[in-house]
Amino acid sequence: MAHIVAFWESRAFYDSFMARSHDRLATSQSGTFKDAQVKLFDHRFDVKTGFEPRFTDADLLRVAHCRVHEERAEHFTLMQEKVWNPAMAGSPGMVRGLFGEAPGHEFLVLSMWLSAAEHGKYRAERIERLALRAQTEADVAALTGDIVQLEPSWTV
Repeated sequence: MAHIVAFWESRAFYDSFMARSHDRLATSQSGTFKDAQVKLFDHRFDVKTGFEPRFTDADLLRVAHCRVHEERAEHFTLMQEKVWNPAMAGSPGMVRGLFGEAPGHEFLVLSMWLSAAEHGKYRAERIERLALRAQTEADVAALTGDIVQLEPSWTV
């Protein structure tokens, strides 16, 4: 499995790419993958510091894709901002991250970590307590995610 994460300066640049270049590139990659899933998320807020799409200072990316119950979306967003973000920001191994939203009450949380060991310390110490405090189980209809070991040679 591969995760490809792209960051666009603006919606206008994204739309221009899709209109002018996407089909040509997609055709040239035909047959090299199967079951591609694409989602476009709008940046809502940063986790820890101003987010930069720079991967040279992190070894691990945590990707969490959350589908949230419609009536709980506002609560979920508030808990991300008031509970989860401060906890991640206070973890010494966390570099930076972002929180994004897509139509249909879908959210993406990306967090960049110095190493798998540092991310593991955060998980072991805090995850269950934070989930109870944030009432995550009541908010989230479905959660998928992955821990991605970053490959520096694949960064463009």
